Amino acid sequence: MADQVAARVALVAGATGLVGREVLAALLADETYAAVHCAGRRAPPVSHPKLTCHTVDFGALRALPRVDDVYIALGTTIKVAGSQAAFRAVDFEAVVAVAQSIRASGATRLGVVSAMGANARSSVFYNRVKGEMEQAVCQLGFDSVVIVQPSFIAGDRASLQQPGRSAEGWALSAMRLLNPLVPANYKTIRPEQVARALIRAVKAGQPGVQRIRSGHMQAF
Repeated sequence: MADQVAARVALVAGATGLVGREVLAALLADETYAAVHCAGRRAPPVSHPKLTCHTVDFGALRALPRVDDVYIALGTTIKVAGSQAAFRAVDFEAVVAVAQSIRASGATRLGVVSAMGANARSSVFYNRVKGEMEQAVCQLGFDSVVIVQPSFIAGDRASLQQPGRSAEGWALSAMRLLNPLVPANYKTIRPEQVARALIRAVKAGQPGVQRIRSGHMQAF
């Protein structure tokens, strides 16, 4: 039984982002996983004996390797993407394309980084796209789906050569002052907390769909 558990293989999509790099680092250190693949437009600056990197075009995604568990931490903003269509291409189309491809290759467990407020019926475009993405991946036939919905993520985007996000910067400053008064689901959260909560839930393999809100992740 122990050998079967240790033989699990994972794939991370979006391993160069704030949460994705924490997921990748944790999986590489986790003896549960014998091998880890990452898929992205560029390879992360990481070398490890059990890591294999795949440079992919999410708009024309080819078959991905067979794995047991897939972790998807893809995301951008409308400002960075340049348009609503370009934002949707990443936060909906690329996420769903990876999930579809990896499910077709045999994966049974899916973990996805979404966002607080995700709602397919929302009048807010960002929240609506996130909600539509959640609906789509839940319909792909995975045995276990874990969706984490973090609040504003506190992290050094500059170190990843990513532009700062003005809304996050304002929120982080405000919440530092008001932190004792802010409800748990709205407090800022560290990327490593999101990664730990996501990995723990995916490894648990609870059947069906599990959504984890930001307040719950604060304990990780």
